[in-house]
Formats: sequence, C-alpha cells, structure tokens
Amino acid sequence: MSKAVQLAFTTAVIAFALLVRSSLRAARSVNLAPIVATMSSKAKAPVVGDESIMAAKSHGTCDKAVQDDLRYGCDGELADRICCFNRHYAEHSGYFTSTAFEKEFLASEGPVDFYDPIDGSRLFTAPVGRTKAEFLKESKAHGWPSFRDDETNWDRVRTLPNGETVSLAGTHLGHNLPDQKGNRYCINLVSVAGNPSET
Repeated sequence: MSKAVQLAFTTAVIAFALLVRSSLRAARSVNLAPIVATMSSKAKAPVVGDESIMAAKSHGTCDKAVQDDLRYGCDGELADRICCFNRHYAEHSGYFTSTAFEKEFLASEGPVDFYDPIDGSRLFTAPVGRTKAEFLKESKAHGWPSFRDDETNWDRVRTLPNGETVSLAGTHLGHNLPDQKGNRYCINLVSVAGNPSET
C-alpha cells in the first residue's frame, strides 16, 4: 500500500473515530479519548492538531516556564520566549551550530532523543532511516534541526493546519516545511533541548 493511500486511510479512520467520539460525548455514554489517542500515535504523519493546544495558559501557551538547565548549553531566556510566547518566529538560522549540540550528537551512540523543555516528554528521535551525517547535513543546509516523519513522536507532537508544529504541552517547536522528500519539521533547538521527565 502506498504512503498516500496509508495516509488517506489513517486520516479517514481518525476522522471517523472523532465523529463517533463527538456523537458519544453528546450522549455522555462513553469516553473514546484513549482509543483516539492510541490511533493517533499509530497514524502516519503529520498528526494534525487544532488551535486549542496553543490556547493561553498560565505561562503564555505553556503551563510553566522552560526547565532551568537545558541541554547543549541552550539559552533559557531565548527558549522561554520561543517556546511559550511565540507562534511565528524562530531562533536565528544556525543557532544550533553555536551550541554543544553537534559535538554531543556525534559523540552519542545510536539515535538521540529530543525532549520538550516544558514537561520533559520525548518529541523526536534522530536519526531514523539515515545517518547522523545526513541529519546534520540537512539541518545545516536549512539552518535548523530538521526532522522527518519517522523521527517524530506523534504521541506528543502535532502539526496545526497552518504548518506550525507544536507539542501537546503548548510548546512552539517550529514549522513543517515539506520538500521533495516529504514532510520536514524545521525545529528550534531550544524547543527540543529539554531534559527527560523522571516518570
């Protein structure tokens, strides 16, 4: 089955589940949220979210400020501004090359997990289906860490209809800027430089 057919099928199944859920919620008889969440996590990308994810909360679009000690030596003030009080702008192009990111990325064995700086949930794992050199080459060419569908944790990441890519914690991550290879999530390093949650 082609990726386009798989995506269309998965989208139709999720749409149907959401329709059923809204009908059942109206009747207040069954909560299908766990089923829909499970289906979403297995769906092909991108998993589309709605504006409610980015609604105003106690700290901009987030419930709290970014973690104090971000990975790779990322600037906490910049991270807080981009993650929680921003919907359109980004760290400057190439910012990630001015941090310890590349050295730590290359020194680690195997794929690297990237975490939300708000709640510590895993958002991306890279590289998947390519080498670290290929990941870095593409990221440097575009100016920001660039993730693909298979590297995205769809349990925690959503793409809004306008292409904005966000976490379920309300963190602005970046944007989906598709190219000839497919979806490319152009992500601010400060938005994925969190430390993993302890749970």
